[in-house]
Amino acid sequence: MGDSLDRSVPRERIEDLERPALDDRSYRIVTLPNKLEVLLIHDPNTDKSSAALDVNVGSFSDAEDMPGIAHAVEHLLFMGTKKYPEENNYNKYLTSHSGHSNAYTASTSTNYYFELASKHSTPTSSTSPSPNATQENLSITKEQSPLWGALDRFGQFFICPLFLEDTVDREIRAVDSENKKNLQADTWRLHQLNKNLSNPAHPYNHFSTGNWTTLHDEPLARGVQIREEFMKFHEQHYSANRMKLVVLGLENLDTLEEWVEEIFSEIPNKNLPRKRWDDVALYTEKELLIQTFARPVFESRTLEISFLYRDEEEMYESHPSRYLSHLIGHEGPGSILSYIKAKGWANGLGAGGSSLCPGSGLFNINVKLTEDGLKHYQEIVKIIFQYIALVREREPQKWIVDEQIGMSKVEFRFRQKSPPSRTTSGLAAIMQKPYERKQLLSAPAVIKTFDAELISQAMSYLRPDNFRFMLVSQEFPGDWDKKEKWYGTEYKTEKIPEDFLQEVKAAFEAKERPSELLLPHKNEFIPNRLEVEKKEIEQPLKAPKLIRNDDSVRLWWKKDDQYWVPKANVSIHFRTPMAHLTPRTAVMATLYRELVNDALVEYSYDADISGLVYEFSNHSTGLSVSVQGYNDKLHVLLEKVLVQIRDLDVHEDRFKIIHDRISRSFRNWDFGQPFHQVGTYSRWFRTDSSCMIEDLAKELEGVTAQDVQQFFPQVLAQCHIEILCHGNLYKEEALKITDLVEKTIKPRTLPPNQWPVKRCLILPSGSNFIYERQLRDPANINHCIEYTLYLGNRMDPVLRAKQLLIGQMTDEPVFNQLRTIEQLGYVVFSGPTAGITYAGYRILIQSEKDCRYLEGRIEHFLTSFEKTIDEMNEDDFEKHKGAVISKRQEKLKNLGQEGNRFWNHIFSDAYDFLQAETDVENIAPLTKDQMKEFFMHYISPSSPRRAKLSVHLIAQKQAKEPTLDEKKTKLSTVLTTICKAEEVVSNNDALKPRIDAISSEADISSAISTHLKDDLQLSTEQVDKIADEAMAALGLANAGLPGEVVPADETMTCTGMQGGHAKEPVLITDVHAWKAGLQMSAGVRPVRNLEEFMEDTAKL
Repeated sequence: MGDSLDRSVPRERIEDLERPALDDRSYRIVTLPNKLEVLLIHDPNTDKSSAALDVNVGSFSDAEDMPGIAHAVEHLLFMGTKKYPEENNYNKYLTSHSGHSNAYTASTSTNYYFELASKHSTPTSSTSPSPNATQENLSITKEQSPLWGALDRFGQFFICPLFLEDTVDREIRAVDSENKKNLQADTWRLHQLNKNLSNPAHPYNHFSTGNWTTLHDEPLARGVQIREEFMKFHEQHYSANRMKLVVLGLENLDTLEEWVEEIFSEIPNKNLPRKRWDDVALYTEKELLIQTFARPVFESRTLEISFLYRDEEEMYESHPSRYLSHLIGHEGPGSILSYIKAKGWANGLGAGGSSLCPGSGLFNINVKLTEDGLKHYQEIVKIIFQYIALVREREPQKWIVDEQIGMSKVEFRFRQKSPPSRTTSGLAAIMQKPYERKQLLSAPAVIKTFDAELISQAMSYLRPDNFRFMLVSQEFPGDWDKKEKWYGTEYKTEKIPEDFLQEVKAAFEAKERPSELLLPHKNEFIPNRLEVEKKEIEQPLKAPKLIRNDDSVRLWWKKDDQYWVPKANVSIHFRTPMAHLTPRTAVMATLYRELVNDALVEYSYDADISGLVYEFSNHSTGLSVSVQGYNDKLHVLLEKVLVQIRDLDVHEDRFKIIHDRISRSFRNWDFGQPFHQVGTYSRWFRTDSSCMIEDLAKELEGVTAQDVQQFFPQVLAQCHIEILCHGNLYKEEALKITDLVEKTIKPRTLPPNQWPVKRCLILPSGSNFIYERQLRDPANINHCIEYTLYLGNRMDPVLRAKQLLIGQMTDEPVFNQLRTIEQLGYVVFSGPTAGITYAGYRILIQSEKDCRYLEGRIEHFLTSFEKTIDEMNEDDFEKHKGAVISKRQEKLKNLGQEGNRFWNHIFSDAYDFLQAETDVENIAPLTKDQMKEFFMHYISPSSPRRAKLSVHLIAQKQAKEPTLDEKKTKLSTVLTTICKAEEVVSNNDALKPRIDAISSEADISSAISTHLKDDLQLSTEQVDKIADEAMAALGLANAGLPGEVVPADETMTCTGMQGGHAKEPVLITDVHAWKAGLQMSAGVRPVRNLEEFMEDTAKL
């Protein structure tokens, strides 16, 4: 550490924040001389550091003629600063310290954040701070802390961003690609439609994402200098006094304060006011009392009622809207949902208020409709108003708010840590709110007072002259006569008919209403027993203990020994092949699951809002139940769930509704984001017995309620039970829970030779397969490729270590090359991929460019990475190893994370609880030569022995092809970017006449090569590399694939493919025949004899 903090500086320091009972962090709020408010967090036990900065400017500040500018500026701040001009310097630095970053643009804020390792981690010195570390013994110098370097790079975003000319077009294209990714997503489409139908004078009305047209074409047509506009926006709106910074680190508070002051005091303060919109209404009379009918992409049916509400930011002591959302959104007996669900009209209902911006708010009620509910939407609207009247005619009920106050205090008291970047990003946004500073942690969560007056005022907004509604359906009314400008959503909007409005008012004013509508009863699930017996533990146990293991049951248990919260997790696996023998049994198990969940909605709702939740699921090896939350009444909920699972009575009316919901979800799957779909296809090729959505959809058509009623008792009749009891539970309680499971379900023993075996297909050495599938959404313009390489069995710890390390080594280069430089698309992922026994490596791209072109660019990258490994120095290689080790050693943050890790290892059948430690041991000794050999054997396109499979999802609709002039304009910025990345000095004066002379697309390649060779005097190797990347960024590079890919020979066997060369791709046309030619891996087996987990331990 440098000079100690100068305490003579007169500065208020707030440190006594209200905090959770078990929070061991230290907090300090300070305001720098430039009026930047900062929250410093010292965490003595963290192994990850983080910072976030929230700027009080967002899309509501966009220029009316340049929508999306706030979002574009957010993108551009990552692209180089005066102090760190290399555009990927920030991400490279974070990646080398097992870190990551992101940002988002909201209505009134833009939020930037990062996370990285707290210490420099190397294979020989990658230790975490000891549990008893204190501020005093953790004086850390800048050189010792990765956080300092990250803060310095991060701070420059707000001090001296470059807004380089060659990055502007590129990042506008990234924004455009991001927007196109969302064009077919109903969440975005319907949100924008709602915005478009609000008051045009309110910024909520505007388009916020931005696209190529709004940020490039239209401004250029007006003669606008785009770069200057972006810089002007940053200059006008980014001011230190509008910023809130949160820094979390291992360093003590004085050190953090010193570093923050040194870096962030340089941000200019323009004394800009906090923006408010008190003088403009979100809805005027014109936008109220309208009914809108919208046609979605997905097969969905929803009714959304919106009330013009108020901004409640200042009312955080009482949170009045939560009273309304609690009652209207309740799902228990007497609720709106209970009543309309009993009529067969709805599947779900949610309600809540939101402050859109300082000065504006909405209160929304959203109903998920059934087919019959769609026909009765007007009746549902009237029922909702009847219930609102029921609430309004009673004085605000103190006992209801007291329950809310009590539960909110319990939740805050026992709040556990979350990942550092989630903490800093969330708190930076919260600091923009007008909360009393000592309540920054508690105010958003805790209801402190019952304020009857504010609740009454809140209720006054929910009335028949202050609402509008939207009905979303593909079937009704059918005569949509308009298209929303930005997303193309078909809709129809009109004033609510006067006769219907009068019916609503009559329902609202009537003293008689359905007797089924009632206020909620007292919540019996609110926990009372919150004691935790805390003991001094030298070292927390890293694995649960096996306390019962016989023919019927395997019981794992671990009493919490580090988080000390009154919570527990119980996970149960009913192991049986019956749930997934065929697509028909799989779809019946899915129906069974949904019917059980549907039957439990009313009962489980009170538990849910009291911090106790359950999940019932089906999968390839049987059925699973989990219950998580406060342990006081966990057994009560578990027993009810088990009885419902055992005694389900399949009613025909609910079966039809659930059948319809699942049927629609299957059809909707094809309209999801391509990059969400592609992984399902890739996994399909890894297992022998998996089935696709279309297989399930075919079987669903013929399944009846009687089929499910007869099916599920057979599934439960014979199975093996495996249980994990974890958390604030003693051994005796774990054994009682197991007895409860056994006595309730009473299954016969399933012999071990009938247990489902977990294994994967083996992709043969020397193979190169492509599977092509056309996407079903006719309006989607994005193709998607997942390019995967089979590395071997992930149970091999040395191979797994190499898999993790190669993922780290290629992470930043893949993103920088394929997304930043070549601009292939907004969605670019890479890294390890794992199946049951499958270890792989993948690169995924969603793009407007076709899949064969993308395949060629991926192969080109992988080929060029051979040289990257060759030239990588030992110091950089060791940093990569350290980054992976740091990730594997990352501490679990809370009880839930530990429980999930234990259950994942149990559910995998490997019981590899020490896998993270094993990985560290195997990563540490790896050498660069070993990794080069690994890459050349398993990944390099030049390898004759690698095993490759890529899935191509092909869009039906083609994106608009850029004109020759557009390509010529883009070429100038592309070459500047690539030359800079290659450390070559560009010459735009020499380039311009070369570009001007281009008269056809065929001339582009020679113009680039001539410029590089003759004007810049580059070597042949440099010319080839830069020219290829420039052509790739223009979408003109050689795809590297033949026009016709050879179909797979159905007679091809696994042995027949051995020794094949991976150069020639083979098209999979018959998946069943293709799988029949492959070998299977060995099944998963425990990494240790299970008896070793049964050793005696100190009793907790």
